[in-house]
Amino acid sequence: MRLLSILLLTLAAALARAEWVDYDVPLIPYESVPDFLKYSPEMNLGEVLGVAVNSRGYIMVLNHPGSASNGGPLYRNATSQLLEFDPEGYFVREIGQNVYGFGYSHTIRYDRYDNLWVVDKGANTVVKFDPAGYVTLNLGRRPEGFDEYEHVTGADAVQVDGFFGGPTDVAWDAEDNIYVSDGYLNSRVAKMDRHGNWIKSWGSYGSEPGQFDLPHSMQADRDGNIYVADRTNRRIQVFDSDGNLLRVMLLNVPYDKTMQPVLGNVNPDLPDATRPWSLCITPGDPQYLWAGDEHPGRIYKLTLDGKILGMLGEAGRQLGQFNWLHGIDCSQEGVLYIADLNNWRVQKLILNP
Repeated sequence: MRLLSILLLTLAAALARAEWVDYDVPLIPYESVPDFLKYSPEMNLGEVLGVAVNSRGYIMVLNHPGSASNGGPLYRNATSQLLEFDPEGYFVREIGQNVYGFGYSHTIRYDRYDNLWVVDKGANTVVKFDPAGYVTLNLGRRPEGFDEYEHVTGADAVQVDGFFGGPTDVAWDAEDNIYVSDGYLNSRVAKMDRHGNWIKSWGSYGSEPGQFDLPHSMQADRDGNIYVADRTNRRIQVFDSDGNLLRVMLLNVPYDKTMQPVLGNVNPDLPDATRPWSLCITPGDPQYLWAGDEHPGRIYKLTLDGKILGMLGEAGRQLGQFNWLHGIDCSQEGVLYIADLNNWRVQKLILNP
């Protein structure tokens, strides 16, 4: 009984902190570098779902070209490309061609050893590449064309250890344990050791504290706390490394709800809390959380306890605007790289120019 009381008090405190809002959040000055990525005309980008920068400043772009030859069902060729650019934005190489674990990749991240991890929501895999571009680890399993493959979502989804259902992101703690937000179907966070051995998972479909309705992005701070963008529930949930809920954070700065979205209808009845789509935690000291939303298309800078320090951007199609903020890289001081999915581009933002 005492344990239940402590748990209820902890959840109540977390939700109370999530009600924090400041109507005077400052705007962060920024500029978007025109034509930063340099490549030949036959390499036009399609949907850009991810961007990641390694310790040498090289930029990896997760591109979905979606050409006629590779846009079919998952038992045909994949729709994902990994394109590397040097620190000045010039194209270097493509890696990952014909990798079996690619179907429709969702996110890319570099770990602290410059290994590239690709999370594929279509193939239900998480694939690790070493810096040379070789596959060194595969988590999950891609369904074969012969396999029965049904998208069972929500409360009807069956969680199975070692398998994923629409995974969305990957993170690591100081011991190199691996965390996967297992996202579109399974509504949970999975934890494995550094070798990929299954440890545990937590979460289920729903809107209660600790439940998820599309965990879409995820990061870990240096203390091993896990930040999950619980997209449809319009919140960021923070857990310790064992899955205990610590706090709830909201992107709840008011905005003009009569503004026409880039895609979709005007809905003046939406709550102030917007849907977090993408997260990134800075490597410095102190660490900060950057979070992007779908509409009104803003990027927020937060402390790790949830206070919004500033924000920038808006939805749109022009330079410096965003049309589905699907990925953020914040590894370099004063610079953000944005996977601007539906504008088919990567934007390099210089902060406080």
